Amino acid sequence: MHKVVLVTGANSGIGLALCERLLSQNSQVQLCLACRNMQRAEAARSALLASHSDAQIELLRLDVGSLRSVLKAAEEIKQRYNRLDYLYLNAGIMPNPQVDFKALFKGLFSSNVIHMFATAEGLLTQQDRVNADGLQEVFATNLFGHFLLVRELEPVLCQPEHTTQLIWTSSSNARRSAFSLEDIQHHKGVEPYSSSKYASDLLSLALNRHHNSQGLFSSVICPGLVMTNLTYGILPSFFWTLIMPVMWLIRVFTNTFTLTPYNGAEALSWLFLQRPESLDPRAKYHSLTSGLGNNYTQPRKMDLDEDMSEALYEQLLQLESKVRKKMKEEEEDLRAHKEYLDQTE
Repeated sequence: MHKVVLVTGANSGIGLALCERLLSQNSQVQLCLACRNMQRAEAARSALLASHSDAQIELLRLDVGSLRSVLKAAEEIKQRYNRLDYLYLNAGIMPNPQVDFKALFKGLFSSNVIHMFATAEGLLTQQDRVNADGLQEVFATNLFGHFLLVRELEPVLCQPEHTTQLIWTSSSNARRSAFSLEDIQHHKGVEPYSSSKYASDLLSLALNRHHNSQGLFSSVICPGLVMTNLTYGILPSFFWTLIMPVMWLIRVFTNTFTLTPYNGAEALSWLFLQRPESLDPRAKYHSLTSGLGNNYTQPRKMDLDEDMSEALYEQLLQLESKVRKKMKEEEEDLRAHKEYLDQTE
């Protein structure tokens, strides 16, 4: 049977590189590119078909930052497929990143330079905002939209005598210090990206605890330092031109500077070949590239707490119930208003 694989955020960067690698590994895989921008999704599909003319590639409109888009896409997925073998939760945003240039220049000439670039610790803050659903945008896109998608797709993800892998694209920037159970949406902080990625690590652990017995297994990966549109948006283009030679030089001495989307997708494609039952739910699988350009995957233990993981899971369930109730009330108000207009015409 052909493996059915759905990838969110598949039209560029690591998501697109993953699709290319999956088709190279298994030309019979049935791919679904779930993207917010359908024009870019069509372009990605054309690029993949140019090198894999017989590939089975479908498109799905999905904006994980919009609850209604998630619910609509989930219904369409359930109509198209009776099962999913792999669900890559890859889409993510880091809006309006602000760089502490003083810390950057200080770090460039210190022994901390590799850690600074690899994790962006102490370098970046982001200006988050509230989206149309009343949720913090980074939280909604990087975490909650994917959580709701998984919840909606349980009928096709959890099936008797069948295993399904969830694979989250996390980050080395996922730090416990940026996350708080008292503020899971990160209303009050300045590191929403780091908070959301740490939350996805916690959620993956909880999903394994609740769903392994139903054949659903969850893993997280770190792509390393990859130059994508998200990364290039952090600094002005001229600055990247200046420091890229330095970064390629540093790559000789560290394996976390994967730099290209193809290299960054190493752990994602490696997990495609593994038995999910054999994976460590407390490990983050890192894409690594040697100084000679050889790619490999290495598991590293995550700084996770079972109680915190469970507490986050319960809060997400409560938030899900709350937003569903709100959407239902809005639909009823809209229906009542429409009926009133029809009666007064």
